[in-house]
Amino acid sequence: MTHKHRVRQAFDRAAAGYDAAAELQRRVSDLLADRLPEPTPRRLLDAGSGTGYGLRLLAGRWPGAWCVAADFARGMAERSGGVCADLEALPFADGSFDLYWSSLAYQWCKAARAVAEAARLLAPGGRLAVSSLGPGTLVELAASFEGVDRHRHVRGFAPAEELVAACAGAGLADIRLETRRLTHYLPDVRTLLEELKALGANQVGADRRRGLLGRDAWRRIERRYEQQRQAQGLPATYEVILCLASKPSS
Repeated sequence: MTHKHRVRQAFDRAAAGYDAAAELQRRVSDLLADRLPEPTPRRLLDAGSGTGYGLRLLAGRWPGAWCVAADFARGMAERSGGVCADLEALPFADGSFDLYWSSLAYQWCKAARAVAEAARLLAPGGRLAVSSLGPGTLVELAASFEGVDRHRHVRGFAPAEELVAACAGAGLADIRLETRRLTHYLPDVRTLLEELKALGANQVGADRRRGLLGRDAWRRIERRYEQQRQAQGLPATYEVILCLASKPSS
């Protein structure tokens, strides 16, 4: 099974319960929206729309804009009222949008391909706003799993520089980058894993093992994670990448 097929399956399964577990996604969408400049776009795209939180946020800010959603997973696209499509090959004409928005979808894509497609879709003077996850994501979980077996249980994420390089390579200008570390606190390791599963992000893209870990392995993982407990609970850190750019007017 290909990486893209695993991603689609995971997010299709997660669509029904996604919103209940999507606090991080909402926080990141709000951060990205706060950084958008004020000129009103006439046509905007939410690429990787999930269940539509970002689309509703943008539509509320610019009620006169023509808003379109697209997501790779059919279950997500149906919930956002969008089209089911790959961010690396979207079914829209060149120059179709004044704003290309994508929040927490690029970590599942090849950045160079997705940004090149975004640049194609933007009209001259159009703006790109993207958030993704960096390599400092879920470091506590990765440390707890380290050495348990030969498999990688936590997916690696590309550094922010890769997204900047993709924007420059696609001919975009005025590139602005910001990284933020957001920490989410949970009562225990199993709650974190259940939340990741509800978001469709459990082990997607990792070198997944076949079969379940044994009881002794789980105890070791839980003991390691407990050593990182803080007053608020067990920390789960997310390195959030925020990137803005624009397409030259000529």
